[in-house]
Amino acid sequence: MSCTDSASSSHGGEYKNFRQITRDRLLLEMLKSSSSGDSRGWKVLIMDKVTVKVMSSSCKMTDITDQGISLVEDLFKRRQPMPSMDVIYFIQPIKENIVMFLSDMSGREPLYRKAFIFFSGPTPKELVSHLKNDSSVLPRIGALREMNLEYFPLESQAFTTDHDRALEELYSKSAEKSRQFDITMTTMAIRIATVFASLKEFPVVWYRAKGMDGTSAATFRDLVPVRLASAVWDTISMYKTSIPNFPQNETCDLLIVDRSVDLIAPIIHEWTYDAMCHDLLDLDGNKYVQEVPNKSGGDPQRKEFLLEDHDPVWLEMRHLHIAEASEKLSDKMQTFMSKNKAAQLQQKDNSELSTREIQKMVQALPAYNEQMEKLSLHVEIAGKVNKVVRDEGLRDLGQLEQDLVFGDAGTKELIHFLRSYQHTDTEFKLRLLMIYAMVYPEKFEGDKGTKLMQVAKVPSEDIKVFQNMKLLEGTNSKKKHHGAFSLKFDAHKKHHALRKDRTGGGGGEEEETWQLSRFYPMLEDLIEKLGKNDMPKDEYQCMNGPRPKNAATNDTSAKSGGTANHPNSRRSRRTTKPHAPGDAHSSNSTSTATDFKNMGQRIFVFIIGGATRSELRVCHKLTAKLKREVILGSTSLDDPTQYISKVKMLSE
Repeated sequence: MSCTDSASSSHGGEYKNFRQITRDRLLLEMLKSSSSGDSRGWKVLIMDKVTVKVMSSSCKMTDITDQGISLVEDLFKRRQPMPSMDVIYFIQPIKENIVMFLSDMSGREPLYRKAFIFFSGPTPKELVSHLKNDSSVLPRIGALREMNLEYFPLESQAFTTDHDRALEELYSKSAEKSRQFDITMTTMAIRIATVFASLKEFPVVWYRAKGMDGTSAATFRDLVPVRLASAVWDTISMYKTSIPNFPQNETCDLLIVDRSVDLIAPIIHEWTYDAMCHDLLDLDGNKYVQEVPNKSGGDPQRKEFLLEDHDPVWLEMRHLHIAEASEKLSDKMQTFMSKNKAAQLQQKDNSELSTREIQKMVQALPAYNEQMEKLSLHVEIAGKVNKVVRDEGLRDLGQLEQDLVFGDAGTKELIHFLRSYQHTDTEFKLRLLMIYAMVYPEKFEGDKGTKLMQVAKVPSEDIKVFQNMKLLEGTNSKKKHHGAFSLKFDAHKKHHALRKDRTGGGGGEEEETWQLSRFYPMLEDLIEKLGKNDMPKDEYQCMNGPRPKNAATNDTSAKSGGTANHPNSRRSRRTTKPHAPGDAHSSNSTSTATDFKNMGQRIFVFIIGGATRSELRVCHKLTAKLKREVILGSTSLDDPTQYISKVKMLSE
């Protein structure tokens, strides 16, 4: 019996992305490894409310049954005794779970024959002692291991710690004196650390250090990233001695920031297919419900589709600008209809079909139906998105949002829009006012904000949104080109700009490909600076101490023994061609077009308080550009409606 993490590693051998490694650890290292010796038969898998979410975020039920699991059970539900079967427990190392395990396996009549225990995180010594002290249970334990896997993959390059209330628990008015603050911070740190335990990565830990340069007093909210970075560092440092084959030197970078790094990204309209679907359509997570005609002539049937990595059309379209995605889907449908044999034969008169043609059509029909279903699904979705864009006047709204952020619009343009588009969705207008408040904070002093809200016909109670945004912003210092409140109240629009314009010509700048693709999240600049080892020293510090300027951040030898890539390679530039490499709204910016074999060291970014889909898109884009897999972590992945609801909760 051992209480160690596995010896598997992400270094050496075939390169696997973040989600693949997570899936392999669960299926092979945990489930398959329990099938040896006299334990080769079918097994029961028991999980708690946290680990079942870990498992379901990476594996399907068919994956689990393929590894010899015949039944999946909830630890805290009443279960039938199965004394002839072995059981695998994948549970958190907490007291109540150990109590439930002992009630299952102790005494003369245990529920199962032999138990293989896998803990999701670091296990306190007193809990291990508690298990060993029961003499009736000890002989029935086939394995006792720390999997150190307690994070929740969202897709191939993103995960959360499942702290949906992090903003409220860490940044609200009552957070500082709340016991929940420490609980959330501790759990979050452990879950982040298990990412590095799982991938066998030892990071250089960077963090945003607001208010620590001596120019102003740091608030407790300013220190949240510092405290989290310290807790993550302490946990990961222990792995160097507790996990076999864990790296002793740095193999990657981790940057920890909070939502104040960019308060614009969560509310501005992001014009990619992925973001538009989640922003404008009534999705349940990633689930889209399509109504299809009933063959028997009754009410339409409701069919559910998941917009996830297994859908090749979704993978290709998700990070494209909605206009490009719509064009591509239309082209794909036309090409498919003109080249697919079943489609061609279906367009003929049935009386003209020969027996051979009918045979060909039958053979081609399954593939035809599958591809047709996928394409028609996305054509329908894109059509619904474009209808909302037209009906709500979102092109003009989106243009004004970006003009405000880049300093090309002011109060006059805002008032004109609000009077011209009085029937635009109330939440869209609220988001516009939130952007305006960040660009022109003086316009919300006194009762000025209330008057603007009356012009916009936004409910008066939403004034708390603007008040609560200041809780997230924290210390006011050096906020140029930031998604935060500025203290500089110049009269000229350009002096209020929250972004440097990256468009418009040469000199390494990027050209716009599609209208309304001008906006970029601050995370893009930060990751590029981190990739060049050029982080602003007055705002970002490192737990490991100063990193050498010539550090080999793109060294692939830490991964697979390959040759190092050049960290300062020429930047990819967007051009007027729709498929330009590195284009923020091109399919080449996604992981599907990335050559992972020649990747340098990974970059991890963790955002406290919720990440956005624009930030996720940037991580895919920069993976191809920097030739380093960029993995985004956060407490949650929020769409604008969710984010605004959380901001409202800060004062309650």
